[in-house]
Amino acid sequence: MNKVSHYLGGILLVAGTTIGAGMLALPVSTAFIGFVPSLFVFLICYLVMLATANFFLDVNMQFKGEANLISMAHKTLGLWGQIVSWIFYVLLLYSLLAAYISASTPVFVDAITFVTSWKPPEYIAVFSLPLIFGGFLYLGTLGVDIINRLLMLGLVVSFLLLIALLPSSVEPTLLTHFDLGPIWVAFPIVITSFGYHIIIPSLTSYMNHDRKHLKRVLVYGSLLPLIIYLIWQCLILGIVPLTGKQSLVSAWQSGLSATSPLSYIVSSKLIKLGANFFTFFAIVTSFLGVALSLSDFLKDGLRLKKGTKGKLLAIALTFVPPLAFVLAYKRGFIIALQYAGAFVAILLIFLPAIMAWHLKAPAVYQKLKTKVFLTFIMLFALFIVVLVFMTEKGMFKELIAPYLGS
Repeated sequence: MNKVSHYLGGILLVAGTTIGAGMLALPVSTAFIGFVPSLFVFLICYLVMLATANFFLDVNMQFKGEANLISMAHKTLGLWGQIVSWIFYVLLLYSLLAAYISASTPVFVDAITFVTSWKPPEYIAVFSLPLIFGGFLYLGTLGVDIINRLLMLGLVVSFLLLIALLPSSVEPTLLTHFDLGPIWVAFPIVITSFGYHIIIPSLTSYMNHDRKHLKRVLVYGSLLPLIIYLIWQCLILGIVPLTGKQSLVSAWQSGLSATSPLSYIVSSKLIKLGANFFTFFAIVTSFLGVALSLSDFLKDGLRLKKGTKGKLLAIALTFVPPLAFVLAYKRGFIIALQYAGAFVAILLIFLPAIMAWHLKAPAVYQKLKTKVFLTFIMLFALFIVVLVFMTEKGMFKELIAPYLGS
């Protein structure tokens, strides 16, 4: 019974780490290509991330204790690996925090307006998420854990509510849109939504280094988010129109989440309420986990003193950079997630593959077929980085121009 409990717990740990506020951007980033092509992108990203998760696991199994990504990179690649992983780990967490803060801004604008009848400017509302929930970081893991349990309950309930109510509003004709041209725009954000590798060291200890069960946990634990994402895709792409004033394209242009146009399209007040709460809970739960990880990482990496001053400095270093980014970019949510795609590609695709390249065991890593596959994975990581660069430089504008003019 204990093994079954650990097995199920491991699956939920992987799924819980994977699913977050990033799914709010999935229908927006894939809207240009349509439902069927998005299934293709999702499947590719799922398989690539599953492969690199297995590389990560095999590297992690070579070390005793709970070796994290930084120490793994140092032991397998040397100092350069440690520096690269350290830099990109911080950049990834900062970009995710920027995305969550940006996505929360419209939510807090609406909430403050509803409660006080005063609509605050966005440059003020942008501070709401760090000010209201950032204080839990001061209390540490215990404080975040207590509030996170309540928020996770709200997330599950609001998602189940949407799953129950939305199907009746789906228009099958909206799911027939098909355009492979802008497919490159979708990859960076989709790949970010399958990042769960950082939980593997903890998972390895949790499951007593049982390689067989760990491999299965990675498959099923990542398959669950894939299924949830596909259901979410079908519902949103089948309800929210592609173009128009309140559409997925307008959300993409404004840097908003998929639930923003959804709340305008549906007439049901219950669905609108469920969409708003789902957005809020998805953002805050993801925000707390990432903020805690970054705060602890900075305290350890910068060797900040324990006590009030050290904690406050860590919190300041956690929030100031992403706040500056959000204030500088109007489309912060989408842009930050695109940047996160590049950081995920280096940190969770390229690094696990090149670390696995140096493994002596299992013996499969010494075979030519495996070396070729590892090379392909590393090239795929660089491909994602190039896509992010090209997207930010506006090199795909011609592909999406027909939709932006609507």
